Amino acid sequence: MNPWNHTSKPDFILMGLTDSREIQLVLSVLFLLIYLVTVLGNISMILIIRLDAQLHTPMYFFLTHLSFLDLSYSTAITPKTLQSLLTSDNSISFTGCFTQLYMFILLAATECFLLSSMAYDRYVAICNPLHYPVVMSSQCCLALLTGSYMTGIVDSSVTVLDMITLHFCKSNVIHHFYCDTSPLLSLSCSDTQVVEIIIFIFAGSTILGSLITISASYVSILSTILKINSTSGKQKAFSTCASHLLGVTVFYSTLIFTYLKPSQSYSLGKDQVASIFYTIVIPMLNPLIYSLRNKEVKSAVTRLMKKRQEPRKLR
Repeated sequence: MNPWNHTSKPDFILMGLTDSREIQLVLSVLFLLIYLVTVLGNISMILIIRLDAQLHTPMYFFLTHLSFLDLSYSTAITPKTLQSLLTSDNSISFTGCFTQLYMFILLAATECFLLSSMAYDRYVAICNPLHYPVVMSSQCCLALLTGSYMTGIVDSSVTVLDMITLHFCKSNVIHHFYCDTSPLLSLSCSDTQVVEIIIFIFAGSTILGSLITISASYVSILSTILKINSTSGKQKAFSTCASHLLGVTVFYSTLIFTYLKPSQSYSLGKDQVASIFYTIVIPMLNPLIYSLRNKEVKSAVTRLMKKRQEPRKLR
């Protein structure tokens, strides 16, 4: 085949998850339900936090943007996946493919550093509570948020700009259900070694850098909690970061499995399972984790429901 790149743009074909029409229908129903719960859950979290004044704190400021990121990167993947499953139209344009890749990397990298910011917030709240209002000021929160988004923009821009310079001639069939780095690199007839190293460095620095920050924060948090004398005090301190710790564990375990390894070890089956989990399932789980395990969110829902019922009683 003749080599082609962004100057000559044939469509890619997404291999999808299965060739069985029956399984495709089952998956389409399952993914549609998950996506609807994802949209409802994350929008609900954003609205609850915005409408309840008692949740206007740094922790919930970050949680609002976490819900926005989860909603956004699920939307970057799931609708196209549903279209492929329901219509058997697996084609995606060159521009559409790399746009999807760009948005996914941007949002996922931003989420890594946003989770780091949330861990730092919990560190200050538990280890330095007297200075919490000063340290976690609105300016500090905005700076951390801006830094998270800027990191995501840099990561995605460097990765995609490097990849669109490659020539593709082996095939236009992507052995995945969305456009990702490893299956795209496997289609290139260019020398991808430099690009792979750059992607590995940026992905590794993003994942490990944020993970080191989170780990250091929780080591300090654990050390502080162990020094608390009362059992109830320890439980209260731990409960303030339990949801975040659970969300971090779920998110990073699949991310590390997928991206911190050479492209030669890419395995279609294993990587697709991991990819389904962190692109489709985790965005649904996060609002459940942060709401069902959070007394403040439950209390906020109760307050909002009471406010809504008050006008009815007056009538």
